[in-house]
Amino acid sequence: METVLLLATEASSEAGFGLNTNILETNLINLAILIVVLVYFGRGFLGKILSERRSTIEEAIKEAEQRQEQAQVSLAEQQQKLSDAQTEAQRILAEAEERATTVANLILTKATEDVERMRATASQELDSERERVISQLRSVIASQAIERAESQLKQHLNDNIQERLIDQSLALLGG
Repeated sequence: METVLLLATEASSEAGFGLNTNILETNLINLAILIVVLVYFGRGFLGKILSERRSTIEEAIKEAEQRQEQAQVSLAEQQQKLSDAQTEAQRILAEAEERATTVANLILTKATEDVERMRATASQELDSERERVISQLRSVIASQAIERAESQLKQHLNDNIQERLIDQSLALLGG
């Protein structure tokens, strides 16, 4: 501290920077009065501002806490809805799989019935076609047999044999 005073004294003697130790010249009294007035009158004003600021901050904190509680409630509701939606999705998926299995079994059963019906129809058509072919063959064979018999009769049958056959046939009919 002595060095500061020494420097201040030397500086004042050279008319430059210096420390003035005269209380009345430095306005320390004015400065002290100003500080006392500010503290005395400013305390209420500053206290009011700080009180208002404090209550504003407290209200903001309360509002933030209320919003946080609402957000937590909303989050819980949304999580419940999500859980319900997942449960519903699983139920729908299970129903869809069950329906798919039922429909697949129904289609398989229907296809099996259709195949059996087609086989039966094909078998009936084959049998009817076979009988038609057999009937045609019989008809053709009968026609050929008649033609052959007629041709053989024409070769072996002369007028005498024809008359005898006619007489025998008439005798059989007449009786």
